[in-house]
Amino acid sequence: MSNINSTGSALTILVADDEDRIRKLVGDFLSRKGYEIIEAADGGEALRIANQDTPPDLIILDVMMPVLDGWTVLSEIRRKSNVPIILLTAKSTESDQLGGFRLGADDYITKPFSPSLLVARVEALLKRGGKITDNRRVCGDVSIDDVAHMAYVKDKPLELTPKEYNLLLYFLDNKGVALSREKILNGVWNYDYFGDLRTVDTHVKQLRSKLGESGNMIVTVRGVGYRLEVK
Repeated sequence: MSNINSTGSALTILVADDEDRIRKLVGDFLSRKGYEIIEAADGGEALRIANQDTPPDLIILDVMMPVLDGWTVLSEIRRKSNVPIILLTAKSTESDQLGGFRLGADDYITKPFSPSLLVARVEALLKRGGKITDNRRVCGDVSIDDVAHMAYVKDKPLELTPKEYNLLLYFLDNKGVALSREKILNGVWNYDYFGDLRTVDTHVKQLRSKLGESGNMIVTVRGVGYRLEVK
């Protein structure tokens, strides 16, 4: 996905939460994906930023904040704007979620949360609104968005190590090709790796496990190595 707006600038996300650590955690993950982050520590500041002449492209809004709570901020923003808003809260009851959606929230995530999941929700909303385009490499139910550095099975984000991610990317780039362990090692670990070829088998096993049912797309080619089957 490309997270650049029509003017060539990075898409802007407002992270409004009274907890410094939450703002930093969310901000760090989104910054790594190329987004520009604006922070607000209370509801009053969040509303002021949202009402600026150049508003953010998306808002992550904590419910329990000083000055103005998230419900009030959400309600006020919706009087003027349809900017995508994700509510972030420790409350997980159905009534709380329904209340948020009735006020105009686009999504609802409860604490504690997975930062990777939050990033996926952000990008899904931005994609739905036409803010970003989808440039994923796809094979069956498996896809990789190399711009966002995210891998998915049926649009569910995967928690992969850097080497597992690179291994999956290498397979997707070589769909239908029988790859020897030596070729995989050189392609993923590069030529400066002098370890055992069995490290390829170990990582393939781990990757298959994380892919679930889609893991059977990586087939063993006897006497050669592995191949990603094109379904």
